Amino acid sequence: MHGCRGTDGRLDASRIAEVIAQCEPDVIALQELDVGRARSGGMDQAHEIARELDMKFHFHAAMKVEEEHYGNAILTARPMRFVKSGILPALGEPRGALHVEIESGDGPIQVFTTHLGVMRGQRNLQLDPLLSRKWIGGIDSNMPLVLMGDFNAVPYSGVYRRLTRVMQDATQYRGRRGATFPSRFPLLRIDHIFVRGPVTSLGSCVHDSALARRASDHRPLYVDLEI
Repeated sequence: MHGCRGTDGRLDASRIAEVIAQCEPDVIALQELDVGRARSGGMDQAHEIARELDMKFHFHAAMKVEEEHYGNAILTARPMRFVKSGILPALGEPRGALHVEIESGDGPIQVFTTHLGVMRGQRNLQLDPLLSRKWIGGIDSNMPLVLMGDFNAVPYSGVYRRLTRVMQDATQYRGRRGATFPSRFPLLRIDHIFVRGPVTSLGSCVHDSALARRASDHRPLYVDLEI
């Protein structure tokens, strides 16, 4: 979300919500949200976006400085239960992960979101706990599981290959098709959605609209999943 500051320099959480609404999603994972930060006027961006979409949310602050928080969130209108959140190993900007359980109507789905570091070595260190039994590795492999986020890793990178050894890339794009960053002229696919268990991807797209190209520095990635 880039703290809801768009490529035009304008700070506006409401247009982020408007872009999300264009996709009509059931479950949303957001990264780089400000809560109570001076640079964004003290706004609780997770709460504001959830309010505009008439959804519930859970937020995890990867970074806390006094009353200022910065991190990731999961939003949905479906019944949702917080399971776990925590900090991942990092040098520089703190990184974290969030795990919730969402009721699909056919049983619970384990949903994770994260935002990995910009340095390759850090990303691998962050994957170690995330894939361990303390996080994803501890979930029954027969249970539907979805992992979403900004991984700062392109397809076929070491981090991507580690993830696809234990999960499936729900987008299944090749090359630059499906690129999400930067939003004006996307060249890189660094945002991903991975699934495991009884989950089938029915299709995916990178949402493109004039507003999406202005609202954030990443374009939204959307996947239609059948549980």
